[in-house]
Amino acid sequence: MTAQLAPQDTTNNTFKVNFLQGKPLHINAAGMSREEFYAFCMANDELRIERTADDQLIIMPPTGSQTGNRNAEINIEIGLWNRHSKLGLCFDSSTGFTLPNGAGRAPDCAWIRRDRWEALPSEEKNKFARIVPDFVMELRSEDQSLTELREKMDEYRDCGCRLGWLIDPQNRRTYVYSENGDIQTVPFEEALLGGEVMPGLEVRLGEII
Repeated sequence: MTAQLAPQDTTNNTFKVNFLQGKPLHINAAGMSREEFYAFCMANDELRIERTADDQLIIMPPTGSQTGNRNAEINIEIGLWNRHSKLGLCFDSSTGFTLPNGAGRAPDCAWIRRDRWEALPSEEKNKFARIVPDFVMELRSEDQSLTELREKMDEYRDCGCRLGWLIDPQNRRTYVYSENGDIQTVPFEEALLGGEVMPGLEVRLGEII
């Protein structure tokens, strides 16, 4: 599958995706700087774009309506907990982060402890901050590979993420990734807990999606 890339502004090396069809596109981006990657994403802000550690761009069309609704409901639960606890900051699926391995990722939901976020310089906060979220959530849509999502969750943890939820609505279960390497499988009928990372957080997926 191919995409046509047309120059948008040759002085800033930004490009616009003019053609996208089917599943996510994978484009070799070797040599693209962090600044150029940010400019590319801004020129295509209607799309979700990630960059792997080996310089492959993954360009995804907007999510389907059902997945978008599910994601919103989960984000509401985490946001309400955070508003009450005031322990950190929540980020939605449009937020990009630069991981220590060079990857640029945009999890479906992320949370960062307040003191870690406030320690970042302003220029980092205004772009794709070089920080690993304390918590990430990925919500599997109908056309996403579970294997690829599990590899992404491994990457988050290897980079320092303390808690991760990979939610699989098709099989009504969640894979919970802990910083110690454990992976637990939790059915939708049981509560997901924030543990020591997000104390007091409890989400019952069976009641909201």
